[in-house]
Amino acid sequence: MTALVQRALEAGISVAQRSCASEQALLDTLCAADHSPDDILLLAPAACVHSPRLQRLLPHLHNAYVEVHEDDPHAPQARLPANLGHRLGIAQGYCMQSYALALELALEHMCCTDAGERVHVGT
Repeated sequence: MTALVQRALEAGISVAQRSCASEQALLDTLCAADHSPDDILLLAPAACVHSPRLQRLLPHLHNAYVEVHEDDPHAPQARLPANLGHRLGIAQGYCMQSYALALELALEHMCCTDAGERVHVGT
């Protein structure tokens, strides 16, 4: 995670990491982070993927997001419904690979891919 944060900082982007232990904590964090349409969230919905409250909230947020899943590609987790809010893509890898891929997607969207050293996500 340190390397990913460093990569974002080299691109001139600040990073805030939040670990949410409940659905309500996730919803509160998303609402608190929704202050700039230029921000991109790396959202790992985990057990909240089927939450009706999360699915109602996402279309109202200004932030775009990359949905992150760090599961086994042969037994993927459920995903949020398509066209729910401003989803830029889905990043699926093994553990931290998924976050590296999600950060690359976010940086590409923000046109920051030339800053710093590129992150390679292998499979």
